[in-house]
Amino acid sequence: MANLRLHDSGSVPTPAAQPLGACLPAGRHRARGLYVHVPFCFHKCHYCDFYSFVDREGRSGDYLAQLARDVDWTLARVEGEIDTVFVGGGTPTLLTADELREFTAQIRRFPLSAGFEWTVEANPETIDLEKARVLAASGVNRVSIGAQSFDPRHLKTLERWHDPANVARAAGFLREAGIANFNIDLIFGIPGQTLAEWREDLARALAIGPEHLSCYGLTYEQNTAMTKRLERGEFEPCDDALEAEMYEATVDTLAAAGFARYEVSNYARAGRECRHNLVYWRNEPWWAIGPSASGFVAGHRYKVVPRLGDWLARASGDDAGQPVVDHEAPDEARHASEALMIGLRLAEGIGAELERRAVEIQPARAAVIAKAIADGLLERDLAAERLRFTRRGMLLANEVLTELV
Repeated sequence: MANLRLHDSGSVPTPAAQPLGACLPAGRHRARGLYVHVPFCFHKCHYCDFYSFVDREGRSGDYLAQLARDVDWTLARVEGEIDTVFVGGGTPTLLTADELREFTAQIRRFPLSAGFEWTVEANPETIDLEKARVLAASGVNRVSIGAQSFDPRHLKTLERWHDPANVARAAGFLREAGIANFNIDLIFGIPGQTLAEWREDLARALAIGPEHLSCYGLTYEQNTAMTKRLERGEFEPCDDALEAEMYEATVDTLAAAGFARYEVSNYARAGRECRHNLVYWRNEPWWAIGPSASGFVAGHRYKVVPRLGDWLARASGDDAGQPVVDHEAPDEARHASEALMIGLRLAEGIGAELERRAVEIQPARAAVIAKAIADGLLERDLAAERLRFTRRGMLLANEVLTELV
């Protein structure tokens, strides 16, 4: 899962930035995770609202040079070991094999724990055996493959440019290199998609043998080409009832195949949950490097400037850290509210103390929770003292969470 959704649009001014060093307290800080954003893509998919672009100026070398400086800066402030690393994009594997060696060598400078998880996102067209071996030799032990669909017609709707057969091919290269733990991303609710076609996508993904599947309902994010096409009437969105059927089919099909749903859209074999994403959902701290990456350190939230040019445009020798926007200082009430919203997305739900604090902050939440329980959308696990969504509630999670906000 990428870390932040922002765009490299010339029509949207970059917010005023300040150096990260001016936002964080002095000294070293513990964080479980590290997120690094690689913004380069060979094509901008129409549904995507993550910060990415086609690099027509050949700036990967500049990116790697600045990455090394930001690793230097961050290392001087890291306390303890990093347990999870996630490299998102963009398409990190669009870097050449030599660039990947240079990139991963920088990440290896961090003090990684003995049992670290290191995920890299990949487009199936950009994985070959050489790159797979570079990743494995560097310590990468998990790869997330963006398949989205195995139907060429639906890939075209999404403006996703890859041959469906290359998903299995990429997985084969990863296994040959020694990376057996991989995720496959899929999207359902694509305009024109039938329930039978979605079931076929699930079957083809399972046949490849992943350890993890992320299955997202298509969302129409602001300022994406997909949303603009919808607004122009170029297609009809998927019917809500059909999308609900697709979601239910996902839960049943993957459960039968040995995958447990541990988050609204994520399923894994036992012990193969994405530990880095759990850092986010459990509201634990992580460092972030790269244009548009967001971090959470020492109670401070920050977002790095969302354009490569602004991220690169720092005076030589500047040691104040990455330029960041939307810095949020520690706020206990906001932290508890965020933990409520994020934690309820997990199948494990939230603990009684967090629920108590979130309701104390906003008493109106008590009525929302009570109604959701009465409607069969939330339930209490009395033995574990946790509040969580029911199966039906998972389907309507966004509606409940919106009310809780």
